[in-house]
Amino acid sequence: MGKTVRIMSWNVNGLRAAAKKGVLEWIAKESPDILCIQETKMVPEQLTEELSCLAGYDSHWHGAAVKKGYSGVGVYTKVAAVGVEKSLGEKRFDEEGRFLRLDFPEFVLLNVYFPNGKMNAQRLQYKMDFYHAFLAYIEDLRKKSPKLIFLGDVNTAHKEMDLARPKENSTVSGFLPIERAWIDEVISRGYVDTFRHLHPKEVKYSWWDLKSRARERNVGWRIDYVFVSSELVHAVKAAFILDHVMGSDHCPVGIDLATT
Repeated sequence: MGKTVRIMSWNVNGLRAAAKKGVLEWIAKESPDILCIQETKMVPEQLTEELSCLAGYDSHWHGAAVKKGYSGVGVYTKVAAVGVEKSLGEKRFDEEGRFLRLDFPEFVLLNVYFPNGKMNAQRLQYKMDFYHAFLAYIEDLRKKSPKLIFLGDVNTAHKEMDLARPKENSTVSGFLPIERAWIDEVISRGYVDTFRHLHPKEVKYSWWDLKSRARERNVGWRIDYVFVSSELVHAVKAAFILDHVMGSDHCPVGIDLATT
């Protein structure tokens, strides 16, 4: 008999701040098999035992080398990884601590905090360069390991139904045609947006602007995703967005995956 593995993703908007809001207790209660987090805002040296040594979990981390309190990704996993990789192959991407690859016996998992392009034209270009480098990376990886999962904060809403105010944001990074076209390309290459695959008409968001208190009015964006390669989509038994879970300006998203 096979088992079901629950894989979750959450941009915690600062792990130390999130811990003060009960996120560690939530993890203990929810007990996902694998939890990928983005925007830890920590380098590994800043990790306390409380944050890195959760009961029942191994943890893996990649922090930003460019400055403290910025970016960063981590993975808590009950399933032992057989390999861990932190490099996309370009220093300018690696030094921001946005990527963690864990190899498991039945699939390869990539936890990614994709850049935000709202600051200026240079950061938008950096975001698009990162997008294209990442797609090239997974296309090459897929030749050797066809069962891929990539998840995280993609920082782009794909379709008009994926954000509350599409017309007002049509010229804002996060919903620009070039950003949305990249998601189109990802899907055309055979990667499946698991939530939209299983819930084609459901409107749910995963991020809300804090400054405007948008969450109270549910004026949100769906920018956090779990993608799987087409070779793995048959094993996806559920996909969900836990928009009731507090502790960050994002909420957790995830899938249940059948394994042998």
